[in-house]
Amino acid sequence: MRLLKRFCVLILGLAMALAMSSVVRADAVLDWNEIAVNTAVANGQNPFAQARYAAIVQLAVFEAVNAVTGEYRPYLGTIVAPPGASADAAAVQAAYDVLVNYFPNSQTTLQTQLAASLALIPDGQSKQAGIATGHAAAAAMIARRANDGSAPPKFYTPGPVVPGSWQATPTCPMMNGIAVGTFLHWQNVTPFGIPKAEAYLLDPPPALTSNRYAKAYNEVLTVGNLTSSERPRDRADVVHFFQVSSPTQVVNEAARLVAVEKGGTLSENARALALVNMAASDSLVASFFNKYHYNLWRPETAIRAGDTDGNPKTEADPTFLPFIPTPCFPSYPSNHASGTNGGTEVLRRLYGEGGHSITLTNPAVPTIVLQYTTFEQIDDDVDDARVYGGIHFRTDQDAGARLGRAIGTAVYKHNLRPVHHDAIGDRDEEDRD
Repeated sequence: MRLLKRFCVLILGLAMALAMSSVVRADAVLDWNEIAVNTAVANGQNPFAQARYAAIVQLAVFEAVNAVTGEYRPYLGTIVAPPGASADAAAVQAAYDVLVNYFPNSQTTLQTQLAASLALIPDGQSKQAGIATGHAAAAAMIARRANDGSAPPKFYTPGPVVPGSWQATPTCPMMNGIAVGTFLHWQNVTPFGIPKAEAYLLDPPPALTSNRYAKAYNEVLTVGNLTSSERPRDRADVVHFFQVSSPTQVVNEAARLVAVEKGGTLSENARALALVNMAASDSLVASFFNKYHYNLWRPETAIRAGDTDGNPKTEADPTFLPFIPTPCFPSYPSNHASGTNGGTEVLRRLYGEGGHSITLTNPAVPTIVLQYTTFEQIDDDVDDARVYGGIHFRTDQDAGARLGRAIGTAVYKHNLRPVHHDAIGDRDEEDRD
């Protein structure tokens, strides 16, 4: 009887241990990443500003944590943590300071979240040293990004109506009585992790007279029309999900889930989120550079004027309306493909392509839940979302994917590298990429 009782206690203990090991808690870096993304969204920031703010927050957090741990090459290199400083306190304070600087209307909520996070850290000199380190890192990152080209806004006035050339669509604002393109200035935002956006000029979009263009044209004509009967329910769901979910929301939610799944350290998570957001933001900057360089018309304009493009395989439909509203800037490449692929390319280099358990949700569309096991599945759904939404050609999506992956690769390979790898170790890590 005694042996049976001991056996039962042993089994119960093992079961409890297994249950505890399956519940992996997030850390201060992951908690404040979610707070940062949600704060930008709550303040009505557009997807491009969201990406910029997220990169600033995560680089401040990385710099603060790394000043304590010293595991990676710094981004700024000017922050020195006092001996024994708390990396958790540094992360929390850095994130808070950046957010309250850019979003003062959220100060009350942020102060409550700050107090809750700091309350989990034992009081003492270590905590105070960490807080001081966070203050310093945030102030330095905010100063670094002052006058970075993100303001003031600039607009594009369309030229003459020429086949293939971008023209304003119904969502475009009016300036001096003329409908104009938006975010012309975003191509001039200073990148975070690449030298300049101009280095990532894509090949031109397909010629209007080509078979490739006709194929892309006819796909969006068939599945992207507001009244299309060729759009399956699951594709309509991804359209609506990614219509309200920016690249920043998507890649950060995926990053947090996989970071918890992998059990990364505070320092590893700080680096990962910094790299992901640098890549996503820089990809969007380079996407706008390409957009206004090639100035390609949107499907909404192209399909209504299909009889003017010189291609016998593109039949015009003057009544075409996209399933979702067309954004107010040129088509090639897709911003969402560029930004998302920039972030997911970093994620696959950090964690591998597949074998993950990723559930994406957004309270704006509470009935839609998307499940993924690979990062490529996310990228593919983003592509379908824009084509089935009627706002992009498939070739725009392919180009955005190439652009994002190129920038994600560059950001990963040339920023925040481990300091304890020798030359062979660094080379081996890059060779595995």
